[in-house]
Amino acid sequence: MKKIITVMLLSGIAIFTFAFSSPALAANAVSGAKVFSANCASCHAGGKNLVQAQKNLKKDALEKYGLYSAEAIIAQVTKGKNAMPAFSKRLKPNQIEDVAAYVLSQADKDWK
Repeated sequence: MKKIITVMLLSGIAIFTFAFSSPALAANAVSGAKVFSANCASCHAGGKNLVQAQKNLKKDALEKYGLYSAEAIIAQVTKGKNAMPAFSKRLKPNQIEDVAAYVLSQADKDWK
């Protein structure tokens, strides 16, 4: 009986953990740094924006333009907007998620 209760308890914990864990946690900022370097740094080196300077990747600008979330960054990178091209055909969804994780982690550190 103790084994059954233990198995049920562990199963419940596992289900709860997977059901309520954030998908952003699956993203990998280290991999995102590599993808960013190869695909984004030509316009966004150091969190800057060479096309529209005020729309950089610093935390305050991301917040101002409603882009300070993994979901918003993923949408922007996937679909593109204005001068920024869409990367949905160039990058896999997990690569875009990794870039979002990297951008957010760097924004939190002021790109230092």
